Amino acid sequence: MLKQLFARKTDFSDSDDSHGGPSLRRTLGPWGITALGIGAVIGTGIFVVTGQAAAEHAGPAVLISFMLAAICSGFTALCYAEFATLIPISGSSYSYAYATLGEVVAWFIGWNMVLEYGISASAVAASWTGYFTSLLDHIGIHLPASLTEAPLAFSDGHLVSTGHLMNLPAVAIVLALTWLCYVGIRESAGINVLMVLLKVGLIIVVVVAGYRYIDPANWHPFVPPAEGPGKYGWSGVMRGAAMVFFAYIGFEATSTAAQECKNPQKDLPFGTLVSLVICTVLYLAMAAVLTGLIPYTELGTSEPVVTAIRAHPELGWLRLVVEIGALIGLSSVILVMIIAQPRIFMIMSRDGLLPPVFNRIHPRYRTPHLNTLITGAGIAVLAAIFPLDLLADLTSMGTLIAFVAVCAGVLILRYTAPELPRLFRVPAAWFVCSAGVVSCLALLSTMAWFNWALMIGWTIVGLAIYFGYGRQHSRLRLKKAATEPRTP
Repeated sequence: MLKQLFARKTDFSDSDDSHGGPSLRRTLGPWGITALGIGAVIGTGIFVVTGQAAAEHAGPAVLISFMLAAICSGFTALCYAEFATLIPISGSSYSYAYATLGEVVAWFIGWNMVLEYGISASAVAASWTGYFTSLLDHIGIHLPASLTEAPLAFSDGHLVSTGHLMNLPAVAIVLALTWLCYVGIRESAGINVLMVLLKVGLIIVVVVAGYRYIDPANWHPFVPPAEGPGKYGWSGVMRGAAMVFFAYIGFEATSTAAQECKNPQKDLPFGTLVSLVICTVLYLAMAAVLTGLIPYTELGTSEPVVTAIRAHPELGWLRLVVEIGALIGLSSVILVMIIAQPRIFMIMSRDGLLPPVFNRIHPRYRTPHLNTLITGAGIAVLAAIFPLDLLADLTSMGTLIAFVAVCAGVLILRYTAPELPRLFRVPAAWFVCSAGVVSCLALLSTMAWFNWALMIGWTIVGLAIYFGYGRQHSRLRLKKAATEPRTP
């Protein structure tokens, strides 16, 4: 039984477009893939999490937190780039784990990717509401808190009731973008490219305009004195790094579009690495401006960029630009997450680990339409009910675990299959892969016990589904059972 659980998949031809029936459209080039990466990354991290991490954990040293998270992500991005040339299908970390660590680990990684894509989209949608209501307030329209706040809040390690009804704007934006993803990747990717160009341009405007009003005194002390574990000091910088790591989640979402990429073995490494570099530069610039405009203790709001601008009346004209830029930026993140998650479900279904309904492709739109509807509905429910901070930490945990598997997987394949052609190779693989594993584990170690309890519960549910359905229907297991000689 143990051998079956850790059986590795070496033939991925039955997971790609050769399965028969309608296939996905290959319409994305290198810059389309890069736009997907930027679209997934630039959002809540730059418009919300930056301020919260500075106010609650790192102070002005949130810049160091961003650099630490970027280094961790950089190690992993190199590993994703090598895997993308070896296994150019839409399974991302799930397929990479299947090839190196075995079926049960692949399931565990795939199940955690629901946290990375599905729950992260819910977190982004929850933060989208803050800028949406700010924009409405700006033009004199005021929505009741009962329709813009989650009915649950996270306080002192516990979920408590807020008395509110639901986060309705978050539900509305998720459902609208779900429809866009339903009707086609070309349409979705085209809208994403437009949103990426707009939000990057608006971020540059904010950085350039805000730079003139920076007060260097707000950067002192750069690392505030520690007030407890994870509260300022260097432990706060590390906790801040774990928190802002959420900002980098999504750069590897490029790999989930492998089967809609014209030349995945060349375009995926390019898009993954270039999008990460561009996003890191933008994050550092925005973090420097925000912490320079006002004291870091005042940034812990749901719209910290607007908060910083309000402190400078001469920048009043910039508020509308920020609100529009934030709405565009957050929308593109949600869009890419809704593109990514259904394609993970599709590959898992083709492997037999999920029911066949997850494998259906729309004959006209050529999208995994039922998966898209299921994903959109789940994201909308989570965004309506749960608070941003809880969703963000869970997302980071699920992603870090997937990253550990990918970094370890590159080393394993270098040993078990050195003959495979690699169009891109991780330089100094022993150091880069090992550093990737260690840095991800270091960020995981800063998570609170409540988050670990939720992760354990999530894992138990996932394993119940695997042993209840996936193991019995695994195509790899059934294929091996059919070819093995029966003992008399």
